[in-house]
Amino acid sequence: MQGSKMYVGNLDYSVTDKDLKELFSKHGEVKEVNIIEGKGFGFVEMSTQAEAEKAKEGLDGTEFKGRTLKVDEARPRRSRQDRNYRRY
Repeated sequence: MQGSKMYVGNLDYSVTDKDLKELFSKHGEVKEVNIIEGKGFGFVEMSTQAEAEKAKEGLDGTEFKGRTLKVDEARPRRSRQDRNYRRY
């Protein structure tokens, strides 16, 4: 992993920031949690890259609130200008 920010997918819509912080804090210090409401995914930033790797290894593919988590390194956000397509 390059960074300490992770994508967390396949979340139950009832999961809160507090729930994710509690879950990931078992693997290190959580700096920030951001759930995208109504989308079923979010982002967790750990304090170090090593803690992020440990959390990914420990939580990817595990069950949380009835759903199997998908944990991976977060990709850099694309700017809206990169989307050069039109719908007709």
